[in-house]
Amino acid sequence: MRQIIALGGGFSNEDNLALDNYVLAQTGKPKPKICFVPTASGDSQDYIDRFYAAFNTLNCTPSHQPLFQSPARDIPAFLLSQDVIYVGGGNTKNMLAIWRAWGLEEVLRTAWERGVVLAGISAGALCWYEGGLTDSIPGAYTALRGLGFLPGTFSPHYDSEPERRPAYHKLLFQGALGPGVALDDGAALHYVERQLHRVVRTQDGPTAYRVELAHGEVQERRLRAETL
Repeated sequence: MRQIIALGGGFSNEDNLALDNYVLAQTGKPKPKICFVPTASGDSQDYIDRFYAAFNTLNCTPSHQPLFQSPARDIPAFLLSQDVIYVGGGNTKNMLAIWRAWGLEEVLRTAWERGVVLAGISAGALCWYEGGLTDSIPGAYTALRGLGFLPGTFSPHYDSEPERRPAYHKLLFQGALGPGVALDDGAALHYVERQLHRVVRTQDGPTAYRVELAHGEVQERRLRAETL
């Protein structure tokens, strides 16, 4: 079963680890192996330390895979041995360029097709879609092509960054982005076989939205979210 979980919360931006626990639960394993991929942050050591500080409190076996150092292992084999691959936030454009240079796009696709749960926050959520709204390039928000594992486009931080909603609407109206979903912080989109399965959240309030152009206007539809 192919699963992807686009996160708007978790250890990297809130104290509540309910979404992280939810990701682990989807493996069906009593103590799943989870690998953190911090490429978008430039393999920030602080980010890596925070990952271990959080996941060492959960019932799992955490590890991480840096790409800015000389690899000490067979990266494809290591990633394919995991139960969860969890991608951190940061600069999406740089991350995708580095992944492509390392050939990780096909490794991640193979992992997904073999049943490894793919998850991530911000850049680590946007990357799985056909495209999305990014602040990776200085200046105004821009459109960015993703890996295309999931259909449509995506915007994270929909409730916490006020300029995102009008920017997403503008790019949809201009045709630079196609229809997609936007996600509040504190919520997550769980896909099974490329179809949206559930929207979950850590508390009442945050959710996700269908966003599309219809009859010459951008329309939003709030999605029902289940509180964990």
